[in-house]
Amino acid sequence: MANARKGWLWAAAGAGLGLAAWLGHQRQQRASATLRDALLGHDAGASAPAARVRFDQLDALPGPVQRYFRHVLADGQPLIASAQVEQAGSLRTTLDTPRWMPFTATHLVRPAAPGFLWNARVQAAPLVHLRVLDAYADGHGASRLFAMSALQVAAARPGPELDAGALHRYLAEGAWYPTALLPSEHLAWTPIDEHRAMATITDHDTTVSLEFRFNAIGEITGVYTPGRWGNFGGGYQLRGWEGRVSDYVEQDGMRVPSRAEVGWYDDALQWQRVWQGQVTGLRYEMLPGAPGSEQ
Repeated sequence: MANARKGWLWAAAGAGLGLAAWLGHQRQQRASATLRDALLGHDAGASAPAARVRFDQLDALPGPVQRYFRHVLADGQPLIASAQVEQAGSLRTTLDTPRWMPFTATHLVRPAAPGFLWNARVQAAPLVHLRVLDAYADGHGASRLFAMSALQVAAARPGPELDAGALHRYLAEGAWYPTALLPSEHLAWTPIDEHRAMATITDHDTTVSLEFRFNAIGEITGVYTPGRWGNFGGGYQLRGWEGRVSDYVEQDGMRVPSRAEVGWYDDALQWQRVWQGQVTGLRYEMLPGAPGSEQ
């Protein structure tokens, strides 16, 4: 009889844990759906400066920016309404840890919003994974961490620092959705030299800038800022930050990088890589062309 009772207790405990895991997974799914709905709820063409790329409107841009657009885009092609970038790679959580964790992710971007949702599965241990949801929508950043895609174990504190950091990320990853980098009422380019130019974007109450770096043929090779907000030691700090991209491929008539790495500058001003990945899949939806805009 005692063994039977013990068996029932174990069964009940297992059922309780299973129910808790299921409820946690549902919570994570709702969080993901909420962020996705906030991103996709925008009218894709509401703020588009034009329905198609126009090379004759690029003459006032800095030289390396002109070369970039003429190299990676086609004159007259539609603008990107949404992009879905599948990724695989590895990351680490601090600048000094030697431990890298593999991840796979789906990166959904809505340039006209502007905004994104990065949904990643990170393998923390052989039988343990983490679900990371990073987003920017409606002018606000968000970052949530779930253990086993079920139990929320962390969430970034909302505020202007998180918003600015997320908008910096959206701008930095523009090489994956290049028509979003065209000048508009929200985005402007200023020259630096023959291989660098500054992009500044404003959304809602947040404005950020990034130095874009270009090679001789017009590809973006990296982005840099001396001050991006990040979470270090439990609080927000402004630190130097740099991303690098390479290995361009052609997709839907555009040239986009297939590899990237990202890092922060430490107290000794040394660049420390914390994220590295490659594109495993790309899918774009384009805005319909404007009447009379065909070349």
